Amino acid sequence: MLLNITTTHQPATDLGYLLHKHPDKLQSVDLSVGKAHIFYPECTPEKTTVSLLLEINSVEMVRGNNNNDFVLAEYVNDRPYVASSLLSVALAKAFSSALNGKCKDKPELVTEKLPFEVTIAVLPAPQGGEKLIRKLFEPLGYEVNLTRHALDTQFPQWGESKYYTLHLKHLITTKELLSHLYVLIPALDKDKHYFVNESEIEKLLQKGEAWLKEHPEKEQIIRRYLKELPSLTRQALRRLNENEEEKENSNNAEDTPTLVQERKESLHEKRLKLVAEVIKASGATKVLDLGCGEGKLIKLLLANRQITEIVGMDVSYNELLKVKDKLHWERMSPQQQARLKLLHGSLTYKDDRLEGFEAAAVVEVIEHLELNRLQAFEKALFGYAKPKMVVLTTPNQEFNVYWEQLEAGTMRHDDHRFEWTRQEFATWTQHIATTYGYQAEILPVGEEVENIGSPSQMAIFTYEN
Repeated sequence: MLLNITTTHQPATDLGYLLHKHPDKLQSVDLSVGKAHIFYPECTPEKTTVSLLLEINSVEMVRGNNNNDFVLAEYVNDRPYVASSLLSVALAKAFSSALNGKCKDKPELVTEKLPFEVTIAVLPAPQGGEKLIRKLFEPLGYEVNLTRHALDTQFPQWGESKYYTLHLKHLITTKELLSHLYVLIPALDKDKHYFVNESEIEKLLQKGEAWLKEHPEKEQIIRRYLKELPSLTRQALRRLNENEEEKENSNNAEDTPTLVQERKESLHEKRLKLVAEVIKASGATKVLDLGCGEGKLIKLLLANRQITEIVGMDVSYNELLKVKDKLHWERMSPQQQARLKLLHGSLTYKDDRLEGFEAAAVVEVIEHLELNRLQAFEKALFGYAKPKMVVLTTPNQEFNVYWEQLEAGTMRHDDHRFEWTRQEFATWTQHIATTYGYQAEILPVGEEVENIGSPSQMAIFTYEN
């Protein structure tokens, strides 16, 4: 899988500054299924070419393959050899600064339109072919030249394949060029090497919003980029249109002050932020997130460099899959991946894998347990795993009257088995401290209201050595 980008801008060696890649060095970045190599086969002041070569590990790709459309897909596929979402990910990792419009040494080049020529060695275009390729690139101003490849040169009667060598020419900024390639290559192929969910909308809008809304084929690009998933396609189109309406409204208000309404931080975000701050302040380097759900706390913990090991555990295997997806596991560096481990397990059983940790977070979890299983949870965590510190949160039942939409006597979530008052939580907290040798402190989570307390309550248990 090979991509060449060439410029004749004078001096052409400025390309090295724009891409933050030195022409005299062979550089490589790690991918989830192999490596991407960046090198310059030609580098003169008159003409400079940078190459992005993907070296795909087919064994690793088979391990993460979720494609069940074709029984032999794990053994017979074109993924290591053609431009696809793999190349898109490699572009983002290899040229991240340029893709974000940054150039430290020559910032004036960021907005300058340069003469570029691009060659993609093998580009698949199923369900559209040459006509589709032209419809996607030509409206953006590219001169498009295509060479279609035969299925097999030894058997011409078999006809032509879905594969092309693509040559593009344009006078364009580097950021625009890379953003076009990032979005349009996987849109042509329609086959992602990872699970597609709402996070893909964020990437699409981030990279394509500046030009996608004006593209005559925007609906087809969005639909193909999101693997023909109707709900995601509708959501992306709606957000793209909403952003355009907001921009038009702001442009019409020429002489009036701009009012920026910040999104109010949710209770759950406040809760997770407080838990992460408590863990950071403790100095812990090895941390458990028990009942980790889709990994929102894990994301905050990964940003804390003092933490060298994070283990997330959940009883739902599907939630663990969501963690990998939302954290973009396949794009993580090997160093980041080494910090994180995900375990499938229950909090009500002794588990040797949970021993030896300095801190454990149990965020809005215990209320999902049956009360007759709570003692088993206590023994498993405080009796056997025995982390040096436990940060635990649970809803404050007294605060429920503050929400008008909750009927009297009902709980906040259908899956809650109980919700404690502040006194009930304090009594249980003291029971844990006395039984298992911990010191305990209770803190409010969220804004407190007189006589009913805060929406959530937090206990910080510290083990007495």
